[in-house]
Amino acid sequence: MASLISDLHSSDPEILVRKNNRFVTTLTLNRPRKLNALSVSMLSRLSELFLRCDNDPHVKLVILKATGKTFSPGGDIASVAQHLYNGNVRAACRSFATAYSLMYLVATKTRPQVSFLNGMTMGTGAGVSIHGSFRVTTEKTVFAMPEAAIGGFPDVGSSYFLSRLPGFFGEYLGLTGAKLDGPEMLALGLATHFVPSSKLASLEEALVRTLGALPNTSSSDDRAFISAILDAYSEQPALKAKSAYHRMDVIDKCFSQSTVEEILSSLEKEYATSTNTSDHHEWLSSSIQSMKSSSPISLKIALRSIRGGRNLQGVGECIVREYRIICHVLRGEISKDFMEGCRAILLDKDKNPKWEPSRLELVTDHMVSHYFSRLDDDEELKRPQTSKLSVTPISKL
Repeated sequence: MASLISDLHSSDPEILVRKNNRFVTTLTLNRPRKLNALSVSMLSRLSELFLRCDNDPHVKLVILKATGKTFSPGGDIASVAQHLYNGNVRAACRSFATAYSLMYLVATKTRPQVSFLNGMTMGTGAGVSIHGSFRVTTEKTVFAMPEAAIGGFPDVGSSYFLSRLPGFFGEYLGLTGAKLDGPEMLALGLATHFVPSSKLASLEEALVRTLGALPNTSSSDDRAFISAILDAYSEQPALKAKSAYHRMDVIDKCFSQSTVEEILSSLEKEYATSTNTSDHHEWLSSSIQSMKSSSPISLKIALRSIRGGRNLQGVGECIVREYRIICHVLRGEISKDFMEGCRAILLDKDKNPKWEPSRLELVTDHMVSHYFSRLDDDEELKRPQTSKLSVTPISKL
């Protein structure tokens, strides 16, 4: 019989832990009133639990899912903003260090992970799942990396997985914050399977039952059984007619340009000269307006980060570099757009941020380069150290 282990850190646990048997452990995000936004304590607890499972010779699979109507919209940015308003930049940086260390662990741990992305999956919620072995989407999945809209940039290792999407689709997602559904994630490779939400409970039961009946299999056999079970429940859904996936030629044409200014100009030219349908014009207009409403310096940081990610071999290198960027963002040495974005979206909620620099042409290459500069040695991200992790980690994506 499955046993429920209480979270030692809370009387109302934000992470539910269920040992279905000796071989399968289910971790459930349990903060539905906050849409399962990942607090620092939740991130720390997940790291602890993932390491525990990785070091347990009996565990064959970890299932990650969530209660409520969403998987996770991302990290608890409100608490980070509070640290900044209190002048505690170090605490804000430590919050991101906790998150980034967890992403590295998810990408490099040896035990397979199946994530049920049933609902909103954004930012840190995407990072804690997409770096894992198997990503199951449903008809309710909504994915996005919308950080540039609040003065941030696509992080949590996304410079690795966005840069490895077909063509220049990663630049499109990172610069516009566009949303994807489950079928689109599957088509792009961000998801490994699509399963109707009504079948998730049966799928979980099949995983638990099958692996529980195979106590002496090798890790490669375990992965094969997991994959076969997921395949049996998976479907091949059709893409919607309006899907951006059908606009890959235009995305490659526009988002392959060298600079943000050139990308925006290319989109505007496409809008002015296109004779396609009203749906196409609506998509172009939405992409243009999303970029124009985002922080100019965030857009330039995002583009350089994603482009640079293509040249880095491992997800660990991407995460270390992203941590440097976020620390410079939090310090506000050149721009305080992150604090302004938090004010406009989370605090005052006027949704009218005043970006500074206010225009793309005012953001110089020198400014952007500052965000990629090394931190002091004692401030650099310390990745989790365990003998089971690969010396040269490569994401499971």
